[in-house]
Order: sequence, then C-alpha cells, then structure tokens
Amino acid sequence: MHSSNHFRLKTLALGLAFMALAACSERSANEAERTAAAAGNKAAELAETARDKTRAFVTSPETRQDAEAVKDAIKNAGTAAVAGIDDAAITLSVSKALARDTELSASRIDVETRRGVVHLRGPAPSAAAKARASELAGSVQGVTTVDNALEVKAM
Repeated sequence: MHSSNHFRLKTLALGLAFMALAACSERSANEAERTAAAAGNKAAELAETARDKTRAFVTSPETRQDAEAVKDAIKNAGTAAVAGIDDAAITLSVSKALARDTELSASRIDVETRRGVVHLRGPAPSAAAKARASELAGSVQGVTTVDNALEVKAM
C-alpha cells in the first residue's frame, strides 16, 4: 500500500502543479489583457492630443500669417518672372525696330530693359538718328520710359 499511497501523492502533487500552472497562465493572460487595454487607451489618448494640437496649429493666427506670406511670395515671384519675360520681349522688339531703320541698323546699339524702362547705349550717326531711336523704342508696347544714352559720332 505504501507504493499505492506514494503513487497517489505523486499524482495529487502533479495535479496540483498543473492546476497552479493553469492558474498562473490565466493570471498572465488577464494581466496581458489589462496591459494591452492600458496601452490601447494611452495610444488613443495620444492620438487625440496630437489631433487637438494639429488643429490648433493649423488654425493659429501665426500659421495663417505664414500661409499669407508664402502666398504673397509666390505671387511676387510670378510677377517678377512675367516682368522678366516682358522685359526680354520689349528688348527684342526695340532691337528689331532699330535694325529696320537704315541709319541706325549700322550702329551697334545695346538695348536693355528693366521693368519697362529701355536703356539705349552705343553710337548714333547723328542727333536726328539718336532722336529717332528714342521714338522707335518708345513706340514699342510695354515701354514706360526710354533712357537714351546714345553718343552722336560720325560714322
């Protein structure tokens, strides 16, 4: 009987060990579930905070001012680019007009345009040719002023 009692005790001990392990496993599962739920709640809380901070940032007066400044800078850059294109077109048109004039076409006249102001540099064969250069340049669309610095030199 002794071995039978011994066997029973071993079986009982083994059964108790399995029950203890099952209880530990259940406790670990419950603890893991609580930890996961807490982590999920913290993540939701952080997401709400981030949403609120983003909304506050986007609607802040500083952000609106910055957006307006960027808009103005882009608009000004576009205006400057268009002005540069216009100036190049004006320079080309003035150069063509001067080249069509028989007296001025032989001259080496430099034409530059900045913001609609045409600058003429170089020699002119006569005072009349110099005056005609101003008239021709001034007749081109987009020209606001002509700075005629041509020097009268007999050719």
